[in-house]
Amino acid sequence: MTAVALPGVRGRQLWAWVRIAFCAVMLALVLAPLLWTVFLSFRTNIDLLRQAPLDLHGPYTLDNYAELLRNQTLFRWFFNSLVVSTATVAGVLTLSSLAGYAFGRLEFPGRNWLYLIVLAGLAIPDQSVILTRHQIFSDLHWHNTYRALILPGLSAPLGVFLMTEAFRAIPRAQDDAARLDRANSLATFWHVLLPQTVPALASLGIYTFLLSWNDYWWPLISATRPAMYTLTEGMAAAQSNYVEVLGKGVLMAEAVVAGLPVLIVYILFQKHIVSAVTGMVKL
Repeated sequence: MTAVALPGVRGRQLWAWVRIAFCAVMLALVLAPLLWTVFLSFRTNIDLLRQAPLDLHGPYTLDNYAELLRNQTLFRWFFNSLVVSTATVAGVLTLSSLAGYAFGRLEFPGRNWLYLIVLAGLAIPDQSVILTRHQIFSDLHWHNTYRALILPGLSAPLGVFLMTEAFRAIPRAQDDAARLDRANSLATFWHVLLPQTVPALASLGIYTFLLSWNDYWWPLISATRPAMYTLTEGMAAAQSNYVEVLGKGVLMAEAVVAGLPVLIVYILFQKHIVSAVTGMVKL
């Protein structure tokens, strides 16, 4: 007899344990590489170069992180990634909110066609336009600048779609109430409707920040000077030097530091993310 056919409380308890076991296995698969990276970042290079299995009892050291603090180039890469990611998030949230409000609440000629054109951008892979984008930015002499690293990320069809659906989910009666209070479209957007889309904004912001922070392909093409490297590009460029000169431990410590901003942002906004996901499931 299968677990599905088990009657009563016993069957429900069995399925509960199956779900818990499945979640535990999935959690272990996700956390194992992360914890292993953190573990390696506290080991000496001699231990990491040995062929024998590593001893979990130590010794441990903070020398790898001390080496990072002495590396001024790393701080420059970190700053570049922070500037690019923050500016991209701000731009995407602003443009997607305005576009979502227009498509979701306003009536104007050609609205549906324009919305379909925007959604068509979801079907166009970024790699298919990379050469054209490179040529345009090269003609404008924008490579090795912040605007070259930020502007491509502002094109966010998914953000427009998410915010459009968020605005459509708000009852129309609130627009009517705002008009009775003599509020114009901008006031209605800013004071009445936008605060109710905070969960969607948080989810979009987290997604955009993660996408921009981890982006490697476009910075590799646009940023050719080390001073303009983002953290992902700089880490890739310095891997061979770290492994051969400073050791694998420094590389692991660098990976831990690179992942901290994303973890911090997620922890700060996790309630909004859960609310947004719950709302999307209900829809």
